[in-house]
Amino acid sequence: MRTLSKQVANYIEHSSWIRKMFEAGIVLKQQYGQDNVYDFSLGNPDLAPPKAVADGLRHIADQAASPFAFGYMPNAGYLDVRQTLAAHLAREQECPELGPDHIVLTCGAAGGLNALFKAVLEPGDEVICPAPYFVEYGFYVANHGGTLKPVACDSSTFGLDLEGIGAALCEKTRAVLINSPNNPTGQVYSREELDRLATLLKAHTRKVGRPVYLVSDEPYRFLVYDNEVVPPVLPRYTHSVVVGSFSKSLSLAGERVGYVAVNPAMEDVSTLVGGLILTNRILGFVNAPAIGQKLLGRALGQGVDLGVYDKRRSAMAKVLDDARISYVMPKGAFYFFPRVPGGSLDDTGFVNALMKENILAVPGSGFGFPGGFRLAFCVPEDVIVRSGEAFKRAVDAYLG
Repeated sequence: MRTLSKQVANYIEHSSWIRKMFEAGIVLKQQYGQDNVYDFSLGNPDLAPPKAVADGLRHIADQAASPFAFGYMPNAGYLDVRQTLAAHLAREQECPELGPDHIVLTCGAAGGLNALFKAVLEPGDEVICPAPYFVEYGFYVANHGGTLKPVACDSSTFGLDLEGIGAALCEKTRAVLINSPNNPTGQVYSREELDRLATLLKAHTRKVGRPVYLVSDEPYRFLVYDNEVVPPVLPRYTHSVVVGSFSKSLSLAGERVGYVAVNPAMEDVSTLVGGLILTNRILGFVNAPAIGQKLLGRALGQGVDLGVYDKRRSAMAKVLDDARISYVMPKGAFYFFPRVPGGSLDDTGFVNALMKENILAVPGSGFGFPGGFRLAFCVPEDVIVRSGEAFKRAVDAYLG
């Protein structure tokens, strides 16, 4: 007897390598002890939230006895929070016209992407995405009858393959989904790349007679290094949508608060926002969590200490250099996506070699890009440093 649908059973069989490695780490830590396992599998921010979050929680507690303190609200979220967020995003996105009526607060960026795809996809529509990519993008698109269509990045830089994206555009294309700074590569797409992408999408929208949306997933926008700048998409393309969250910037990953911001220059912008409000409700989210919204309203503009992540990035780079593992230095986020030693595409084989040394990484095939592997360096710096000899042993054993 079949307990699950074929689709969900298939998802489980081919589910996220990230979670598989995280769960393998639990077993290793029980066997060898917490300090003897080097877990780079999960992008779980370990820094404490900024002081404004603790202050906000105390304020919320003081208001908890008030009627409707945590009651129903507009499905788009509290108006005062959307006003505060709109002013923040208007500066960040260089889009002064952006207002609270262009924003829907969601259950994290994942909830926002699902609400958006539910609102715009017809069965058989395609969403183009640069690879490597966050594996659950494929599930989010499939949830609403669409198909994810990956286009491999330039492997030497992880920049956009604009010719490949242009060739992938067709009548079924409904959106192009980008993630910058990128998970898993740490790449930040340049102004030139985004301008050229916008030119492609403008031409294709005119050709097919319906909007091709540019969806920018930006939960790591705050986290860049060496004075890198993340160019905004809203001024570049009319049919653009920004999705984000505060899981990383405020260390609120478990609170699940994010947003969808729709370009105010878009024709029928109110229609799309209205669709998002409806899909946010009918997907069962109803609204973003009340406490998370209230915290966001009080802590927006604050953030974790970026210098901690920068030191960890340097430490991880030294470990990889010493182990003779090649990589592209990440410009943002808290991930490295090195190449498998020897130029092999056998990423699972090398990840298994790492696991024998109690190092947990995620194979690139889990991100649609064999031949690499992801390391999340949102772990204490001493864990990174202590892993150095284990990386060397794993490389030696793998290369024989």
